[in-house]
Amino acid sequence: MKTRSDHESGLHPRNRHQAPYDFAALCLRTPELQPFVFVNPYGASTIDFADPAAVKALNKALLALHYGIQHWDLPAGYLCPPIPGRVDYLHRVADLLAESAGKVPTGKGVRVLDIGVGANCIYPLLGAREYGWRFVGSDIDPVSVKAASLLANSNGLGSQIECRLQGRAGDIFQGIVAPRERFALTLCNPPFHASLAEASKGTERKLRNLGKEVKDKPVLNFGGQKAELWCEGGEAAFLAAMINQSRAFAEQCLWFSSLVSKKENLPAAKKALTRVGARQVRVLEMAQGNKVSRVLAWTFFDEAGGREWWSAAR
Repeated sequence: MKTRSDHESGLHPRNRHQAPYDFAALCLRTPELQPFVFVNPYGASTIDFADPAAVKALNKALLALHYGIQHWDLPAGYLCPPIPGRVDYLHRVADLLAESAGKVPTGKGVRVLDIGVGANCIYPLLGAREYGWRFVGSDIDPVSVKAASLLANSNGLGSQIECRLQGRAGDIFQGIVAPRERFALTLCNPPFHASLAEASKGTERKLRNLGKEVKDKPVLNFGGQKAELWCEGGEAAFLAAMINQSRAFAEQCLWFSSLVSKKENLPAAKKALTRVGARQVRVLEMAQGNKVSRVLAWTFFDEAGGREWWSAAR
């Protein structure tokens, strides 16, 4: 089993968000952002990133200006994702697919499974706009499935994005992937806390990093429901389950992948991949400012087998 780690700094070269946010252009496209914009002591326009309403308005503006997504909203209390980091994940795995396809693949012939699509539907919306890919998004929360489907349809992407309800919380692929379905890629942003208390502490850290006062019982300022933020055993347990269950779908999916927020979870995940017989493993490092995250990707095909899988799928 070969493991490679990419030590690249900053956002992917194809990421549209290399430069600071152009708040003038963003407010022109989405006027509802304007009330949240102010000039900081350094003379730069910004928003209060601890204010959920401000972050939501910024997301709406970014999606409209850069990706032509005109309709984007969330049910109250659901996770509001950072756009630059989410699209970076897509660019990294697009390069991974290029290893088998010979070039970065585009178009509806590329089918992608987003595990835990969430009410924000962010990966399918961005992937459909950036690469023209076709998505299946799964979630165990009916509200998320309904909201994500509404976002896809309201942006004219109903034919490219299908959202499915996972009826069994313990299953990740079973019940979602049909017997004859084939996917070039799976994506996942797993719940990385082990409990609500741990998730709340994570919010406290974020608020302190933003220079905000922390109350005795902080609200989850950055949004997120139980299934989005925490599960029993946290990220490590979710990764272990995903890896173990992926073996049964080895022939139907070329590359499996997941974000890994805690670097200390990688050694156990790599051992699990060895046990299930993964043939290739990649650790794709991503950086945005001081924040470093990584994508763990694996396949049950060697390089030649990956090219054959791709040729057969096309």
